[in-house]
Amino acid sequence: MNTLSHGLSWIDLEFLGRSDVIAAAVVHGPGGAALVDPGPTSCLRTLEQELQGQGIGWDDVRHLMLTHIHLDHAGAAGTIVRAHPHITVLVHERGAKHMIDPQRLLDSARRLYGADMDRLWGEFAAVPAANLVPLAGGERITAGGRTFDVAYTPGHASHHVSYFDASSGVAFVGDVAGVCARDGYVLPPTPPPDIDLEAWRTSVDRLLAWSPSTLFLTHFGPITRVRPHLADLLDNLALNAGVVRDSLAEEGTDDEKAERFAEWLRQQLRQKMTDAEVDSYVVAAGFRYLWFGLARYWRKRLAGG
Repeated sequence: MNTLSHGLSWIDLEFLGRSDVIAAAVVHGPGGAALVDPGPTSCLRTLEQELQGQGIGWDDVRHLMLTHIHLDHAGAAGTIVRAHPHITVLVHERGAKHMIDPQRLLDSARRLYGADMDRLWGEFAAVPAANLVPLAGGERITAGGRTFDVAYTPGHASHHVSYFDASSGVAFVGDVAGVCARDGYVLPPTPPPDIDLEAWRTSVDRLLAWSPSTLFLTHFGPITRVRPHLADLLDNLALNAGVVRDSLAEEGTDDEKAERFAEWLRQQLRQKMTDAEVDSYVVAAGFRYLWFGLARYWRKRLAGG
């Protein structure tokens, strides 16, 4: 078992057979269990097996706590609730409607992933409205026998929230604190459609206001160097955003610019880690997609949007 604190653990979902790509957190206590970001349905069997190994059955799970609704974080939620309708799903109010009717979300994802959708993510089933608790940020909620503070933390996604357990000092931060495996490069995940650099910086300030001792990243795992990690995140976000902005004036199609950015980013990471470690980042974040999110941000800004 990967332990964060008493009653807090995490699972490597072994996405596509790889370690260090997608993690799900488990909260377990006398009040039952809760999962933070259960991951995609393609990893559901691994999730179930690992929960069983911890002595946790689906009858014990009371809540799914979603940081946001992207497929790698929330894809299994509807499938889980369909089989276990006693489970309640916590999600930001902007994401709730897409959990009830995911067609628009799936259409957007299909434009990115094309024929790989099913292989990567599996089913994304709807969640009945009666099973959803919409969040705005600022709430204090109870799940898994613990009390969590909720903060609205957009930047990566306009419907992103983070959860803080003051008793352990652990903040569950989804993607707003970046992608980082084994204390390596801190990569800002910037896929379309709603990257917002200003909101992201404000969200980092909200995380710091909690003074957490540990950040739990879906990609990947616990980070205890909290302030240096978040400083690196913002530095790399600014660097990557500048590279993408400059690329908009270059020759070539968007696909060509995205591939050049992806190769540049690979070179940045290779300065700090092995090729195998870089490959895990590519699987977690999809480097070429990161260009499109930042390009969309800049084009909206330059157009006055």
